[in-house]
Amino acid sequence: MSRQSDRPIATVALSPSVALWLLFLIGSVSSSTHAMAAEYSVEQLPSPLSQLGEGPVWDVDTQSLYYVDINGAAILRYDYAENKTYSAKIDGVDPISPIILVQGKPGQYVLGTGNKIVLVNWDGRSERGTLVKTLYDLGESEKHVRFNDGKVDPQGRLYAGTMQLETLGDIMQQKEGKLFRFDGKAGGEFHLLKAGVSISNGLTWPENSNKFYYIDSVALDIKEYDVLENGDLQNETVFYDLRVDGKSPGYVADGMTHDNDGNLYVATWGGSKLLKINPKSKKIEQEIAIPAKQVTSAAFGGPQMDELFVTTAHTGNQDPPAGALFRVTGLGARGKPMDKMILRD
Repeated sequence: MSRQSDRPIATVALSPSVALWLLFLIGSVSSSTHAMAAEYSVEQLPSPLSQLGEGPVWDVDTQSLYYVDINGAAILRYDYAENKTYSAKIDGVDPISPIILVQGKPGQYVLGTGNKIVLVNWDGRSERGTLVKTLYDLGESEKHVRFNDGKVDPQGRLYAGTMQLETLGDIMQQKEGKLFRFDGKAGGEFHLLKAGVSISNGLTWPENSNKFYYIDSVALDIKEYDVLENGDLQNETVFYDLRVDGKSPGYVADGMTHDNDGNLYVATWGGSKLLKINPKSKKIEQEIAIPAKQVTSAAFGGPQMDELFVTTAHTGNQDPPAGALFRVTGLGARGKPMDKMILRD
């Protein structure tokens, strides 16, 4: 059951020149709890409606946002200058998540697919990409899981987590997922960082700290870790608990990013919003309403890195704009370009 935002939302007439865009103007938060919230607007961007949009990553070099439709088995690129989204499929790569940019190799991307990490080629425009090779394979013992969310740390290492395949039962009632680190050598070792995970999801590393934040959606919290020099994690603590009076808030945390001040932006599956959480007070500073129930992830981008791009999912009989790609402006915050994976031969 979704808990709706209490912010006033006014619908603005569609621009005649861009008939597919939907503009929401959302007033500043009036409650004392969220007094620091700024006025912002939410805009639907021209893009396919994803079954399960996820994993947005901004590429400074191409001024584009890359993301995936997990169940649609597609990789997508929103071209900022053209205001257009391109989509491609790759034979034998299904499902897909995450999509990772590769340092020094434009046109090549690392993807999670099933229990494998693969390298693909795509020109960013064609309707088909090509599989180059498999980089990592979790093996027969992990055939019952698939990769879900993943990102690259400031040292160019890929962190990616798994979850049980949806076809094998209730994903909310199992703990078959794991979190791994991949140091970039194809076919090399990968490192188990955490086991007993239900749905491995959001992860981020705020600048100027040795902290790592991580979401297992079913846990209903955000964990904080210290990161060792080799990339291992230690000192797990609960940074933020989503429960209200000990009970579920009616949604779970999904993907996550941060701004240059270290604030976390947490997508809510079933909550129709993002939560901005202050790292010092450990309190919600702002709720950003999104006109889709299943909000999956977010990433800062744009020429000034001050626009927040948001992916969503289209599940069941939900009406559009569920599954759309959105852009949030006017937040008064900036992010930094996401790190790219360093691949070594």
